[in-house]
Amino acid sequence: MAKAKETVLEINLNTLEHNYNYLRSKLMPNTMFMAVVKAFAYGSDAAKVAMKLQSLGADYFAVAYVNEGVALRKAGITKPILVLHPLSVNFNTLLKYCLEPSIYSLNLLNQFVIFAKKKGTQDYPVHLKFNTGLNRLGFKMEDTDTIIEKIKGNNHVKVASIFSHLAASEDTNEVKFTESQIATYEKISAKLIEKLGYYPLRHLLNTSGILNYITSQYDMVRSGIGLYGFGNDPTYDKELKPIATLKTIISQIHNLEPNESLGYNRAFISDTYRTTATLPLGHADGIGRQYGNGNTVVLVNGQKATIVGNVCMDMIMIDVTGIACKEGDEVIIFGPELSASEFAGTANTISYELLTGVSQRVKRLIV
Repeated sequence: MAKAKETVLEINLNTLEHNYNYLRSKLMPNTMFMAVVKAFAYGSDAAKVAMKLQSLGADYFAVAYVNEGVALRKAGITKPILVLHPLSVNFNTLLKYCLEPSIYSLNLLNQFVIFAKKKGTQDYPVHLKFNTGLNRLGFKMEDTDTIIEKIKGNNHVKVASIFSHLAASEDTNEVKFTESQIATYEKISAKLIEKLGYYPLRHLLNTSGILNYITSQYDMVRSGIGLYGFGNDPTYDKELKPIATLKTIISQIHNLEPNESLGYNRAFISDTYRTTATLPLGHADGIGRQYGNGNTVVLVNGQKATIVGNVCMDMIMIDVTGIACKEGDEVIIFGPELSASEFAGTANTISYELLTGVSQRVKRLIV
């Protein structure tokens, strides 16, 4: 790949294909695959990523909000798109672009049934989200009878799927809790299917679920972070490959005298003669202040350089003392050579936050 000449997020679609095929290899041949491409495909490029996955055979897509689904339709995605957190104010747009809502509460169910009846829809696909322990969104088990009353015999909507979300499928200390979630989901979905009189799709597993609880794959699985190269476990991280590499360049090099300060609030004071390099990205690009002041490293010509001083809005400074480098040289912030998980871990956070936080002003480059 060509060396960076500016701050850029490189997105490798061949690596995406590798991750998709690896996750698919865990599934039964008839199990469907829902690709989660919310939040700009975890900070990358939702349109390009989704188009690639559609060509590879992904059966469904999932986004968080209606506007994300609209963007996919405009980009040429024709496969079904599940909206995980729809709001009633967006129902008209959802219908216009043939997006499928997750219905997670009796209030939302009432609103959508009234809307569908008003619009005269016929068997419009909806997805019933149940809370089995995450306690974020979802119906309770005791809501099933009310749901059936609202939906059965109503030709304006039809249940496309019944699903839930595992809370700790990556945590080996929470196996019993995860198994209890699976058991609860099994009871709920079986009861609903019996009362509905037809068989909607069932899906429960997220990426870590696919890797750790594959016997509960049901009709479909959902994968987000795994597609982008992270398995939430060192064993699986070896099999998956990060698709995104955040690169920048050295704008300027400074030679500091002992006791000379650097950056806002003089947060860094040199203890000896130091060489620092200034890079053209900062907290407005997604590299927050928590990564500064010696907490985190980047790669300069293959060598680790510590971020020093306070991260600025548009710049960070790194200590390149003893590293052979010059202005214009490429710097790797994270990627296959320096994992986003490792980078994020220095600030006690996770790869998800770092990846999705990369600002849209950073140029995306498909490779």
